[in-house]
Amino acid sequence: MRRLIFRSAAIALVAMIGAVAAPAWALDAAQARAIAVGDGDARIAALQDAVARADPGLATFAQALLDDSVKTTATGVFVVHDDKAVDAVTGQPATLPDDAEDVSNNNRMRGALGTALSGLRLLSPDLATRRKAVDDLSGSAADPALLPVVEKAFASEPDAKLKAALGRLRAAVQIASPDRAKRRQAIADLSHSDEPTVRALLQSRLAADAETDPELRTAIAQALVQVDGRLAWGERLGVMFTGISLGSILLLVALGLAITYGLMGVINMAHGELMMIGAYTTWGVQNLFRHFAPGLFDGYVLVAVPASFLVSAAVGAILERGVIRFLYGRPLETLLATWGISLVLMQVVRSLFGAQNVEVENPSWMSGGIAVASNLTLPYNRLAIIAFAALVLLATFLLISRTRLGLFVRGVTQNRRMASCTGIDTVRIDTMAFALGAGIAGMAGCALSQVGNVGPDLGQSYIVDSFMVVVLGGVGQLAGTVLAALGLGLMNKVLEGVAGAVLAKIFVLIFIVVFIQKRPQGLFALKGRSAES
Repeated sequence: MRRLIFRSAAIALVAMIGAVAAPAWALDAAQARAIAVGDGDARIAALQDAVARADPGLATFAQALLDDSVKTTATGVFVVHDDKAVDAVTGQPATLPDDAEDVSNNNRMRGALGTALSGLRLLSPDLATRRKAVDDLSGSAADPALLPVVEKAFASEPDAKLKAALGRLRAAVQIASPDRAKRRQAIADLSHSDEPTVRALLQSRLAADAETDPELRTAIAQALVQVDGRLAWGERLGVMFTGISLGSILLLVALGLAITYGLMGVINMAHGELMMIGAYTTWGVQNLFRHFAPGLFDGYVLVAVPASFLVSAAVGAILERGVIRFLYGRPLETLLATWGISLVLMQVVRSLFGAQNVEVENPSWMSGGIAVASNLTLPYNRLAIIAFAALVLLATFLLISRTRLGLFVRGVTQNRRMASCTGIDTVRIDTMAFALGAGIAGMAGCALSQVGNVGPDLGQSYIVDSFMVVVLGGVGQLAGTVLAALGLGLMNKVLEGVAGAVLAKIFVLIFIVVFIQKRPQGLFALKGRSAES
């Protein structure tokens, strides 16, 4: 009796193992041969039929076909990996006959196999795999043969967000159905979407006269208006974000000028090259981390920010002590001298690092973005720059308004002679203030290296815009600099969408000229009487 019970348990265990293993190879011989052998249309029809039934083992066999690992004979179909053959029907090891021939797949067949695999992955137990399958199928024309497997996946999907995506995918498949009621329902479902792919699908149904029913064509047109309305909000938010992002970059670049030009009155045409030095310092720090501390590479930016500040500040201090201190009160000579210095700095960089742009890689935590809408993703590196600009602005404000150095800088700016009489070393304060402005320019270069190319001409792209920000905001006014930077950034991006990049620049320049004619002091004017009068 005990032996009988043991034997029954062993048979049951073998059956269970067979049931678990079977799904990997559960195609019958006729199905496998129909998919592997014959003309393209017949093979694709057999494949679509197997997909509609969601046959177990189809995914394994379809992947083997894509990998060109399937061979056939007159009586069998085999999958070959590493010179070892298995029977495509049973999955059991087999001896490959000498007359076995390779299965060839043209591009059309490969596309059908890829679509079939994506459809079958909708039933995967792994959520990430199912999401990837929905994304793959949503980005291409929906195959009506996938409807049964899509409906099966929709019925069993536990994730609410993915279930909604599957509902849109199902509607995209049903809109080509011969059943008018299904097409009507699909149009109604798709009208609630905010996906660009849905808009393209609806447009194709109208443009190609794929839908001949007048009533349904009207419904498609109405659905298209609704989808366009939702997508328009994403586009508007995208323009606002890119405008704020550009404004934050202009703010970072202009903050240094707000000190050197706004507070000190120095027209520094080499300000852009100080920013370039900060960007190249970031590139150098990145390379040091890559070679000597690759495991800490994601943290190189935390070292690059203070390094770019210190290097640019040191260069700025040398320029102030060596050239600019002899030119205070002589704006034309200062402009020409700093312009010449900018040319020298660019040539030095070309000689040291070459004329080609160098690559600065984002750390992993700054890669990717936040998907706010189907047509709007906020990149992490842009968000980081906006936050960084806010922090630099706050630090600059506190430094100028709440510290001893800031008090001395304001005192020297308002009345140099009186400040000197009170014991302030005005020469030292000039150097420190100019170095501070140069250091902020270096940090701007560090930030710019995360969103654009780093090359010898980097500073030339922003120097004119940064001067316009300072002049528009009001000389010496940080609040005006902030508003001017954000305003010019938004204006640029809004006008670019209407008139193009070149005309947008022209319109912005005309606006600034007219504004300065009407209000020469800028948005915010210094209050009180001049201390020098």
